[in-house]
Amino acid sequence: MTSIDADDSDATTRSSLPSGGNEPTALRKGARRAAGGRRKSGKQELPLWQEVIVLLALALGLAILLKSLFVQAFYIPSESMQDTLIVNDRILVQKVSYWFDAEPGRGDIVVFKDPGGWIGDAATPTPTGVTRALEFFGLYPTGDHLVKRVIGVEGDTVKCCDKQGLITINGEPLDESAYLKPGMTPGAGQNGTFEVNVPKDKLWVMGDNRAESADSRAHLGSPGGGFIPVDDVVGKVFLTVWPLNRASVTDHPSAFDGVPSKAGS
Repeated sequence: MTSIDADDSDATTRSSLPSGGNEPTALRKGARRAAGGRRKSGKQELPLWQEVIVLLALALGLAILLKSLFVQAFYIPSESMQDTLIVNDRILVQKVSYWFDAEPGRGDIVVFKDPGGWIGDAATPTPTGVTRALEFFGLYPTGDHLVKRVIGVEGDTVKCCDKQGLITINGEPLDESAYLKPGMTPGAGQNGTFEVNVPKDKLWVMGDNRAESADSRAHLGSPGGGFIPVDDVVGKVFLTVWPLNRASVTDHPSAFDGVPSKAGS
């Protein structure tokens, strides 16, 4: 009994010795393994600059995904949609509305790819700074796109103008005062008098500043007849984000609510 007590006392004394003393071999090995584990864990941590690069790459990938599927930024280079959209407005275009076979509707403001020869030699602003970087990654396109309002869709008969000087769709006159530039008449500008039947999978588009908009009317004599393919539409304008004093949600006008689905219906 006494010898066991003595051995226990001696072991306790040895275990309390400082590092480098007569500590048990097992304890020294355990300490080395723990220290080695800490050193190994430390080697797995990325330096700060590498973490920043990884985060930027993830952010860029997410931005490209959002641009491809959901929303895209554009800016307004001309007066064709004034006063709804003015020069240098920054807008967001969303694509969700046209998913699952949905198509642009009358009154929508849409951004679409140039169907061929619409932009021509018109000068486009030169991107600078952050805008140039965004354009490089396809997040902020500055050329070969236009923005107009959809007036007629597949099957519509669009005519300008009736005795009151109003555009009619399928015989129904439009009160466009809510979005036309103040003082602007519906038939102002090039080819102010027309009557067209919108073909399958096509749209008839016009600017809100009719006198300054080279829209479907200006291309009546072109191979496409002034119509744009539905497939060329990037998306619907839903938000003006810059400058801040212009920030607003894009409303859908009520002018098209009473338009019949086709002429004579």
